[in-house]
Amino acid sequence: MVFAPSVKRQTRHPRLRWIQNFVRTRTYYPQLGLLQLFDGEQVSLIDPLEITDWAPMRELLLNKDVTKYLHAGSEDLEVFLNTFNLMPEPLIDTQILAAFCGRPMSWGFASMVEEYTGIALDKSESRTDWLARPLTQRQCDYAAADVWYLLPIASKLMAETEAAGWLDAALDECRLMQQRRQEVQDPAQAWRDIGNAWQLRTRQLGCLQLLAEWRLRKARDRDMAVNFVVREEHLWNVARYMPGSLGELDSLGLSGSEIRFSRQNADKSGGESPGAA
Repeated sequence: MVFAPSVKRQTRHPRLRWIQNFVRTRTYYPQLGLLQLFDGEQVSLIDPLEITDWAPMRELLLNKDVTKYLHAGSEDLEVFLNTFNLMPEPLIDTQILAAFCGRPMSWGFASMVEEYTGIALDKSESRTDWLARPLTQRQCDYAAADVWYLLPIASKLMAETEAAGWLDAALDECRLMQQRRQEVQDPAQAWRDIGNAWQLRTRQLGCLQLLAEWRLRKARDRDMAVNFVVREEHLWNVARYMPGSLGELDSLGLSGSEIRFSRQNADKSGGESPGAA
């Protein structure tokens, strides 16, 4: 579908179902692979790999006359920031609406569709590589189905949430979700995401704080998933045992690539690496 006319069409409708399929296997930042839009009449599948001018999309995202609906959209917001350098307004997350109606906090889209429509969605393409081209017809059908069902369900959830007296609170939570996602994580606080950090003693925890900060900075600089810099469990082991040599690092189970990466970056950063901790 032609990009600009397709986006312009969406501005004529007050509600828009939005899905982004992205890949984040080895990279720190999500890579956008496909955009799916549904305005209540027409599904549009947009190939972002063919687009160089995002101005029409930015206008749509900031158009306050068009409400954008997502489901479990926290990671999608990261794509908005990384790809478009903005947040959509206004935005409503149907997972948040559902939670205020008594559904599970992490209620999946397929479960929601099945409860409201009785239809079991085919999720066989959920792990597909959305950056690969050409996309198959099966992939396109899967992507279209993902946007087709949400708008009527969103209307029901809005009514249910309002009837329960929670609509204002739910909309506030949607805004807070956007606000939290815009707050760039301070690398000095990255250690808080490490499991079992509470088991470490004070000196070990101080080591973990330095290691986690180092790992996050390297991941951002090189656009690598943090676990491709050093795996979390290995980071924790280094903090616990505080090895003093590359040989001791190897004895803790770090892979060759992790040790090489640590050594290369220690040379560049004056020893700021796991081996120098």
